[in-house]
Amino acid sequence: MDVTQAVNQRISTRAYLDKQITEAEIRDWLTTAQRAPSGGNLQPWRVIVVTGDEKQKVIDLAQQKLAGNPRGEPTDRPIYPKDLWEPHEARRRRVGEMMYETLEIPREDKAGRIQWFARNYRFFDAPVGVFFVIDERMGHGQWAHTGMYMQTLALLAEERGWGTCFQECWGILRPTLKEHFQLGETEMLYCGMALGYPDPDHPVNALRAERADLSEFAELKGFQKA
Repeated sequence: MDVTQAVNQRISTRAYLDKQITEAEIRDWLTTAQRAPSGGNLQPWRVIVVTGDEKQKVIDLAQQKLAGNPRGEPTDRPIYPKDLWEPHEARRRRVGEMMYETLEIPREDKAGRIQWFARNYRFFDAPVGVFFVIDERMGHGQWAHTGMYMQTLALLAEERGWGTCFQECWGILRPTLKEHFQLGETEMLYCGMALGYPDPDHPVNALRAERADLSEFAELKGFQKA
C-alpha cells in the first residue's frame, strides 16, 4: 500500500469485527508513528490505550456520567466553535445526514439517532480505545503537531488493515477522564480514537464524507499557464 491509497481509503470507521489487536502490534504502531512531524521536536503528545477490562471501565464510566447529564461536563474547549459559520456548518450537518441516511434512521426517529450516537461512548464496539493527552500549557502549534501524530497513526492503521475513528466527543467528559486516568495537573484529554478491524458488511462503513472542491479552499499563484 502506498500513502495515496491509505489517504484515499481512510474513513471514520464506525463498525468493527470481533477481532483483537495484540499489545506487540500496538507498540509497533505507536513507535512507527513517532516519525510524525514535530516542531522543535517537542513531541507534545501522550497516548493512553485501553482494551479489555480497562476499556470497559471507561465505557461504564461514560454511561454513568452521561445518564445524569447527556450534554456532559463543562469545558472551555468545545468541540466546535459557538455559532459555527458557513460553509462549515452546512458541511457538518450534511455529513450527519449522510450517515443517518446510510443507516436508514430518519430524522423523525430521534430515539434511534440518539441510540446510534451513544455508540460513540462504546468506541463503536472496537476492541481498542485510544486517548490523546496534551499539556494545557502547550500552544496552538503543539496542538497541530499532535494532530499530525494522530493522522500518522490513522494512515499506519490503514496499512495494517485496521480502521480508526477519531472521537472528539470524549471531550465532554474531560474532568471525569482526567481523574480516571490520573493525569498530571496541567494535562488534559484532547480526544479519543476507536481502533480495530473494520466490519466490511456494515452499511455505515460504506459512508464516504464529501470533501470540498479544490477551488473552494486553495489559491495557486505564480504558475506558468500550460
